[in-house]
Amino acid sequence: MKSALILGGTQFVGKRLVQLLVDEGIEVTIATRGLTADPFGKQVSRLIINRENAESLDQAFKDKSWDVVYDQTCYSSQEALDTLNALNGKVQKYIFTSSQAVYDFGTKHSEEGFNPMEFQPILKTRRDYIGYVGYQEAKRAAEAILFQNADIPVVAVRFPIILGEDDYTNRFKFHVEHVKEGKPLFIEDPDLRYSFIDSMEAASFLYTIAKSNYHGGINPGSEGDVSLRELLGLIEEHIGAHAILSKNGSPSPYNLPGSWSVSTSLVQSMGYRFTSLDKLLSELILHYSS
Repeated sequence: MKSALILGGTQFVGKRLVQLLVDEGIEVTIATRGLTADPFGKQVSRLIINRENAESLDQAFKDKSWDVVYDQTCYSSQEALDTLNALNGKVQKYIFTSSQAVYDFGTKHSEEGFNPMEFQPILKTRRDYIGYVGYQEAKRAAEAILFQNADIPVVAVRFPIILGEDDYTNRFKFHVEHVKEGKPLFIEDPDLRYSFIDSMEAASFLYTIAKSNYHGGINPGSEGDVSLRELLGLIEEHIGAHAILSKNGSPSPYNLPGSWSVSTSLVQSMGYRFTSLDKLLSELILHYSS
């Protein structure tokens, strides 16, 4: 891989990925709406695109080519189709940032839990997908469009919840701060289980999977899962304060109708290793509580 196009690349994992690629001497182009500043200066090339406007993609990618495209900002089936068409003949591999949301609620889902070749996508815009159910359909439909129509290898990286000191969502930080400050939390079902991955390791995985011969869906992340009850117990242990659960408390941003975890057996069998879940959580708890 000598060149890469990144759709996104200005926030969180995308920003880490760009820096990693630049450090490896890869020629990087980032394509965004141009609304968010990036810190890369002359190290990258930039294109202005609107994912909801197919013509803007055609114009931006005209007479250009890259070895790999990393698609981190696709949130609809229409966007997937428009991007695939605009990049036809211009890239050799498509790495799509998907989500474990493609699976139904439950624990330890393997890659076979969702087959994009069997899903019948309906063309919709991102504005047509509402809430979590909409997000789930959008990721499923985008995967289906890509796998069913691309004539190049496609990898759908089905990330679990991504954690890191650079996590702008502050969802994990929310729990640490509420326990530390004695603020009540509302957790609808503390025994639901979740999977996680470190943000730097997420970026590193995107880089290495693009250099491999693998194609298909894949679940990276720390091995195992943890319940919110266990997470709160770990926070209590590290900071010496007790979590207060109350129906009148602030709702946890991890409140979901079911468990949300995946099996990482496949990536482990391929030789990939990630930080242990206990270490990942413990280090972040210490960071946010200091």
